[in-house]
Amino acid sequence: MTLSIDGERLYAALASLGQIGAYVDETTGLRGVDRLALTDADGEGRRHVVARMKALGLDVSVDRIGNVFGRRAGTDERLAPVVLGSHIDSVPTAGVFDGCLGVLGGLEIVETLNQARRATRRPIVVAFFTDEEGCRFGTDMLGSAVATGRIALEDAYRLRDADGLVVRDELARIGFLGDIPPSPAGCRDRPHVYLECHIEQGPILRAAGDDIGVVTGVQSISWQELTIAGTYAHAGTTPMSLRADAGVAASRINLHLRDMIASDRYGALRATVGVMTLHPGLVNIVPGRVRLTVDLRNPDDASMHRAEDDLAAFLRVVERDERVTITARQTARTPHVPFDREVQARIAARAAARGLRHAAIMSGAGHDAQELARVARAGMIFVPGEHDGISHNPRELSTRDQCARGVDVLLDVALSFADEGGTP
Repeated sequence: MTLSIDGERLYAALASLGQIGAYVDETTGLRGVDRLALTDADGEGRRHVVARMKALGLDVSVDRIGNVFGRRAGTDERLAPVVLGSHIDSVPTAGVFDGCLGVLGGLEIVETLNQARRATRRPIVVAFFTDEEGCRFGTDMLGSAVATGRIALEDAYRLRDADGLVVRDELARIGFLGDIPPSPAGCRDRPHVYLECHIEQGPILRAAGDDIGVVTGVQSISWQELTIAGTYAHAGTTPMSLRADAGVAASRINLHLRDMIASDRYGALRATVGVMTLHPGLVNIVPGRVRLTVDLRNPDDASMHRAEDDLAAFLRVVERDERVTITARQTARTPHVPFDREVQARIAARAAARGLRHAAIMSGAGHDAQELARVARAGMIFVPGEHDGISHNPRELSTRDQCARGVDVLLDVALSFADEGGTP
């Protein structure tokens, strides 16, 4: 008998978690979510999900970077587990689906298996990882990167937010500084496979009428923080020819990124200046310092390297022309990550078996799955989104049926791996 999850129950769980950190957007009046990593709201959200894990009979553990794991025992506990996961932290302008679908979808699968009294040979672990978004402490996929060894635990502990608060202290403050070593599965074993169901966060699937995205991989991501040092000066008395205006320098960089994209020299490059903070930020003072962030994304590693090199060369031009000094700090850098072909094949096959239209798709956003792919077979399932797939926005919306179809495929693929044997 083919099992299916309860779509109404899943959607209700998403709505319930979405109440934690909820806010009303002043511009649109829409209800959104602000559950920034390691804030009080994140702590409340974590406790909410942990309570659900325990109610389902899962064995819950927390590692030293705050990653949380709920383990459902298999009939052969010697075998490596199947891990289903994502994140529950959010950007400050989020909807209710980003990350949460993968975590709550995993718990919905556990509840479905429990109700059907369906055992699996391998354990199944539902996980959520710390600070996937990266917008508080400056580097994305923090918890999963520590769990897989890309970022050292002590380096992660020292990261600071804009107010100078450090990761380790904030983990302790909200009660999630765990006591087990960082791990991708909450145990010494590497996952047998890692699976993540996520909203697409883009328009492709919905526009094509597809139900399921078989994610081929994640594109390269490069984050930099630029500090531009000019000269503070009086806005009325300083001749234009004598200014060292850090604000003008920042504006030139932002516009140059758009020119780079228009040139077609860098493939499918995407570039965003998400932060531009002028100091002192007063109407009658020429800005003497600017903090600027640059987010570059590209599915091709060679094109990404070319874009980074050319941007660095342009910064030297701006320094010369505007009489400023620019210091660049890399805050995050991940290459293009392909997902396991066998995992992709099983996702496609299970979608087809349920009569669902599916298509291969490259992820434009970063996900915990790209970190887990360093240590285990990994793959992702995308579900389409309404409103052109908008995300990081209160209008973010995937319907009940879209979410249910994605988690049903996740269930099928998870069981195909969880029933496998192997050498302990």
